[in-house]
Amino acid sequence: MSRGLPLLLLDVDGVLNPFGADRCPPGYEEFDFFPDEEPVRLCRAHVAWLRELGDRFEMAWATGWGAEANQLLAPVLQLPQLPVIGFPPIPFEPREKVPAIASYVGSRPAVWIDDALTPEAHAWAEGRKAPTLLVDVDPAEGLTQAAVLRVLLWAEDLTGASGVGDSSPLQR
Repeated sequence: MSRGLPLLLLDVDGVLNPFGADRCPPGYEEFDFFPDEEPVRLCRAHVAWLRELGDRFEMAWATGWGAEANQLLAPVLQLPQLPVIGFPPIPFEPREKVPAIASYVGSRPAVWIDDALTPEAHAWAEGRKAPTLLVDVDPAEGLTQAAVLRVLLWAEDLTGASGVGDSSPLQR
């Protein structure tokens, strides 16, 4: 059910779970959700950031994790169960996200945070009439405070409502 807010589409690997570095980045913890695979790295600072984003956006998982994002990540990140955008079975090419994203978003304003935004994603965003922001994240670094602030400022510009101020966890 829509709350009348813009959408925020959130990828996991490379965004909430950085990869590519030999060691766990500072501020992250490793979780053995999949014992035969690399650990998943999550940052507790993201809890406050995601909570603030959830106040300004209707969030949805835009990840190959599917329902496992709600089962495994949502409790650690203190998120409610979020809608999950359906993608082709893994493995799939990043460009294959675009049709599902386009269908899910429709004509609503949207932010898409991902570490693998393709030329097809940029073409889709540029061709939309609704305001759209693509946030490309460095997969070795993951989601940063600067990226979250950029998204919050975009939402403020979109609605004209102040959401980034002294009470913002990003300002503390």
